[in-house]
Amino acid sequence: MTVGVRFVKNAGLILSKPLSVILLLIYLGQTAFMVYIITDRHKKDLTIQEHLKKISELEEKLKIFKIIEDFQVGFNTEEVGKLTSLIYSESQKYGYQPLLLLALIKTESSFRGGLESYQGAQGLLQLRPFVAYDVARRSNLNWKGDKALFNPEFNIRIGSLYLFELILKFKDVKQAIIAYNQGEESLRLRLKYGHGLPKLFYQKFVNNYKLLQEKYEKISVDRI
Repeated sequence: MTVGVRFVKNAGLILSKPLSVILLLIYLGQTAFMVYIITDRHKKDLTIQEHLKKISELEEKLKIFKIIEDFQVGFNTEEVGKLTSLIYSESQKYGYQPLLLLALIKTESSFRGGLESYQGAQGLLQLRPFVAYDVARRSNLNWKGDKALFNPEFNIRIGSLYLFELILKFKDVKQAIIAYNQGEESLRLRLKYGHGLPKLFYQKFVNNYKLLQEKYEKISVDRI
């Protein structure tokens, strides 16, 4: 059978049925190919994005690990690894820069997990038991007594959540950090009577943040 076309007066070009089918198949084939190309490229773009995300996460964890390793007192490598993962995950959960938590730990305890202050604040993030107990109770976290805060992982979980609550209450990171150290009610009274914000602790925190930022900002996986 010869495939061809025919003309009808005043009707334009009329394709024979076999030719129409062939052209339709060609069109569908080209369309399917284009869809495949676009889909394949999209998948490749997603794969690249996933790899870049993993690299960024690895670099962040490497930075956290290095900071803890350099400043810690009394932790072994395995414990440093666990703290690294925890600080990263808690930062992700509450929208912190990991450096914020690390600088707060350095300011509060200098990475000494067994530290207890004269006021009774305990552990890495120097929480007082009655404050930590209240946070744990309201958040359904298992409280195992006053000495629970000497568990570094539990201490960081409670401290990260407590700081987040203070940020929500004061709607200001600076005030939240000062309240974390001075006490929420103490800071509210100062603000109420116009006494201004205490400067010493916050300035020490800022100095530690800048120190960590400048010293460790260039850490990346290509330097391993």
